[in-house]
Amino acid sequence: MKKIIKIVVGVALLFVFGWTLYFLYQKSEPKPVVYQTELPLVTNIIKKTVATGSVVPKKEIAIKAKVSGIIEKIYVEAGKFVKEGDVIARVKIIPDMVNLNNAESRVNRGQINFENIKLEFARSKKLYESKVIPETEFLSAQLNYKTAEEELDAAENNLALIKEGSNKKMGTLTNTLVRSTITGMVLDVPVKEGNSVIESNTFNEGTTIASVADMGEMIFEGKVDESEVGKIKTGMDLILKIGAIENKDFKAKLAYIAPKGVEENGAIQFQIKASVTLDENPFIRAGYSANADIVLERRDSVLAIKESLLTISADSSFVEVESGVQKFEKKQIKTGLSDGINIEVLEGISKTDKLKGLPEVEVKMMDSN
Repeated sequence: MKKIIKIVVGVALLFVFGWTLYFLYQKSEPKPVVYQTELPLVTNIIKKTVATGSVVPKKEIAIKAKVSGIIEKIYVEAGKFVKEGDVIARVKIIPDMVNLNNAESRVNRGQINFENIKLEFARSKKLYESKVIPETEFLSAQLNYKTAEEELDAAENNLALIKEGSNKKMGTLTNTLVRSTITGMVLDVPVKEGNSVIESNTFNEGTTIASVADMGEMIFEGKVDESEVGKIKTGMDLILKIGAIENKDFKAKLAYIAPKGVEENGAIQFQIKASVTLDENPFIRAGYSANADIVLERRDSVLAIKESLLTISADSSFVEVESGVQKFEKKQIKTGLSDGINIEVLEGISKTDKLKGLPEVEVKMMDSN
């Protein structure tokens, strides 16, 4: 009996030992790698570069004061639509005391001179009618009278201009009324009633009363790095993305590239401008920040694959095509345009070929992360 027990225990130990060896062997054997497969896709390939900037009106005018003084009344506010010639503000003239004194003195002198010559002309007229003096002497007195009258009138008009900004000869025209020079929207009114303003002249650009712009014609102003400026040219299409307007792209066309760059943060930047194609909605406000994708090249509805599926060897491009269950055959292909994610396939595979992708284990790890 003891002998039988020993035999059974020995067989059991041998079985456990053998199973352990088999288990360890199975664990040490590498598991076969299962690869995912992907099909080529038909898509649009767009090669582009990005420029950052803002959307501004193409035509924006700063309305200046024509006379110095104080803002007496403002008739508009930012956002209001105005037509060319509409009154924006009225300026109350504060005349220079020296000029005012000189003008008043000139009027007084003109008045005295006119009254004196008026008496002389009346006397000469009577003498001429009595045929005491010749006609030439009368005509000379008449000329002096008209000249004195004109000088007095000029002195009075000059005084009116200094005090009020207009005179009787100007009629309804006056420099005290600031008018819009274009039709458009008022973007900003940087002054308030009671502010002092300076007229625009040779030595001073003058105080800006309001900024008016044509909001129906907008342009994108941005900057491109020197490494990209050689790839672009006027007439190229832009895809404009405005930060304040989500889920909507605007079309634009490149109209200007600066011939000279400007250094910013150690890099040379070139200014560009592009005319924007506007929609009725939404309304684009001046100064919106925007990014412009400049389309360098484009291929529509072409066969393409992900660049990650591509293998480059000796200046040739290869992909692995499934020839059986988890069996792959290396094939050379001819590629075209790439956008950094997808690349155009010109020849070598069809859209029904299954291409070797990443191992399923790596895909699961990426999904879990």
